[in-house]
Amino acid sequence: TIVRPGHTYDERWCPLGLSGEKGCWQVMKRMLEGKPTIIHGDGTSLWTLTHNSDFASGFCGLIGNPHAIGETVNISSDEVMTWNQIYGCIADALGATLNPFYVSSMFLHCSSDYDFKSCLIGERAHSTVFVNDKLKRLVPGYYAKTRFSEGIKLTVNHILSTKELQVEDPKYDAYCDMLVEQLSRTAAAMKENLKSHVR
Repeated sequence: TIVRPGHTYDERWCPLGLSGEKGCWQVMKRMLEGKPTIIHGDGTSLWTLTHNSDFASGFCGLIGNPHAIGETVNISSDEVMTWNQIYGCIADALGATLNPFYVSSMFLHCSSDYDFKSCLIGERAHSTVFVNDKLKRLVPGYYAKTRFSEGIKLTVNHILSTKELQVEDPKYDAYCDMLVEQLSRTAAAMKENLKSHVR
């Protein structure tokens, strides 16, 4: 039996479109500080996030299930959200105001030494919606109970109360600041150039 989990998160990890090498805390910290949050593309691509308790429920229903042998089964939530909604829920759980800064996924891939290709270009930059019909046939009564807006509150509260999960990532923070500054400066310069050409 091949099991294909959707993007699964738990109390120790805040699911993001992109982050540095040291995890999710730096992005959460930027939100708390009111700094711009980098969101790939325009934030409207669709994505599915699954709480680990819902994954476990589906997975346990497949164990020892003779009808699952030889099958390939998705396990994910049926809740489909845009990345704007996902980041908005994270900010709400933090009690922060989201300050989105949109950057092309391809530009993010080309403008850093981070390996954003596999997570963005090959995955999160595109809308992805999973079908769980087979799982529901194999595990009658299965459904993902945890809405992301509720599950992420559990995650955020646990991270905020667990110091060892608050791992600083100054390199990623500096990268975000540099990206915001340079792209903002470029946009302002282009506006000025356009004004001069119109004159």
